[in-house]
Amino acid sequence: MMRPLPLLAIASAIAVPQAASAQTADDAIVQPESGPLAQFTPRPSGEPASMDYSFFDTALEFMVLRMGQSTREGLPRPEPMVGTRQVYGHDSRYRLEGNRILYSFLDKEAIEPLTDYLHELERIGTEIDIAALPRDEQLAYWLNLHNVAVIEAIARNYPMKSPSRMLLEGEIVSLDTLKLVTVAGVELSPHDIRNRIVFPNWQEPEVLYGFTRGEVGGPSIQRRAFTSANLDELLAISAREFVNSLRGVESYGKELQVSKIYAEAARFYFPAMDDDLRAHLTKHADDDVKALIAKKPELVVNQYEDRVADLAGGEREPVYSQIESNGQPVGAGVTPSIARLLNERMQKMDKLRRRGELRGRVIVLTPPSAEEQPAAEGSTEESEEGEGN
Repeated sequence: MMRPLPLLAIASAIAVPQAASAQTADDAIVQPESGPLAQFTPRPSGEPASMDYSFFDTALEFMVLRMGQSTREGLPRPEPMVGTRQVYGHDSRYRLEGNRILYSFLDKEAIEPLTDYLHELERIGTEIDIAALPRDEQLAYWLNLHNVAVIEAIARNYPMKSPSRMLLEGEIVSLDTLKLVTVAGVELSPHDIRNRIVFPNWQEPEVLYGFTRGEVGGPSIQRRAFTSANLDELLAISAREFVNSLRGVESYGKELQVSKIYAEAARFYFPAMDDDLRAHLTKHADDDVKALIAKKPELVVNQYEDRVADLAGGEREPVYSQIESNGQPVGAGVTPSIARLLNERMQKMDKLRRRGELRGRVIVLTPPSAEEQPAAEGSTEESEEGEGN
């Protein structure tokens, strides 16, 4: 089994070259972007404005399957099907964590409207001055644009086992670094949107959890689009789900193992690395996870599950027979591996229900205190945690 890497080592290893004005990962202060991306640096807001993301709301309700909160119990590898040694579909110990998108059920007619909507978001970002909108409107735009671009690219190129290692025109590339959108004449990758627009300009690390990576190991995709009205609520839900999952925080011996998404954002939000990250994790952790954060002396980056966050594991499983009723296929598209995952999900939900952990969620929004950063626009506290994601 591959050993986790120290946080400093992994942060250096995954660093992507920044613009000339940006400082290195070891610098505590991040300079604003220069060049073409400078136009996206937030400026004082003009007239109140809001955008309508109802189409994306409807699409997410259709595409996203809730998987529920983590039970913090890693799963063993599934047994092969009878008559074969091959295990199809999701087989990692994290396979019941994080919501899933039903990519294997999306046909051309379902994907085309998503592609059109992505172009519409690009057009809007080109025709209006995004940087002059109220800050919450700006953030909602960048989160939704990023997530629509990632989802649309995976759907269009599906099947793929890993967005980090997708095969494109005979070459293995990372979806994260592809220039998927163009806004105001600037070509942007998902990495650009996060690291060159949002992270340098929004000081609250909770924004980390609003970006889907399209992979099991990343933050969970929600069933609602972001808006200026629900930003704090959805980011709080996503933060709590991720921090309290195994893919967010785990332990091994003396080590506190954390997701690599924290290494990517360390220079923006966790300049003291160990202390800053522990404080952030503790803010969103349940009691059992808080205890791990407090007592584990070594902070390392855990292995990251880069399998696509779908139901089928990004592969076409051969189906050798169909059960039919009245001449119509029963469960068409539901392969044995998907059926197995759905059955495991049902057992997990039943376990959460018996534990009394499958409850509703109430989000209490509080204004920032005088001691907080001037750019901070609010903080969140949660009670009655439940499925929520």
